[in-house]
Amino acid sequence: MKTKTICIIGLAFFVMSYILFSQVSLNTQKPIDFAHWFNLIGAVLLISFNFVFPKNTLNSIASIITTIGVIAHIGLCVIDFIFWSFGNNEIKSEELRIQLSNTPSILYPFVIVGPSLLFIGLSLHAINLIKVEPIKVIMVIFGAIVIGVSFFALKNGIFMLVGCLLFALGLALLLYRKDKSIIDNFIN
Repeated sequence: MKTKTICIIGLAFFVMSYILFSQVSLNTQKPIDFAHWFNLIGAVLLISFNFVFPKNTLNSIASIITTIGVIAHIGLCVIDFIFWSFGNNEIKSEELRIQLSNTPSILYPFVIVGPSLLFIGLSLHAINLIKVEPIKVIMVIFGAIVIGVSFFALKNGIFMLVGCLLFALGLALLLYRKDKSIIDNFIN
């Protein structure tokens, strides 16, 4: 399978997870927490972006940051799977929230800072192409910012989904920047 195809599949899983995050209560997902499984699979596949952009110093830095972000996403999904396993037990969920808040060595790398590094790393990859594809790069960066603001400040799933769609579309368009269309390349 081509690396670009893996990137597109990763973006598709990532977008599907954000659709689920924006529309359903995670406690109602039975017998599987599809939203976090899609997010986990998507994040892992997004590491393929480390191999499709121009190779230079910025690419090397972006690859390291993206990889750390993927690892943090894996940790965040594990934490979220534990939350999901509590179902509607708000007491246990609150106990875990308190425990996480009191454990900075888990809270910062896997909840607050770490997962954001995936978006920062992929945005840095995109910045490599700012001179030739400024609109697409701005889509990626703006989408990443919208995701962050909607998650941390607004707590709004719809804005997060819009940011994810913009982010993913910008990356997909950058991925196939020299070719006529994504569909033509995906079929070939």
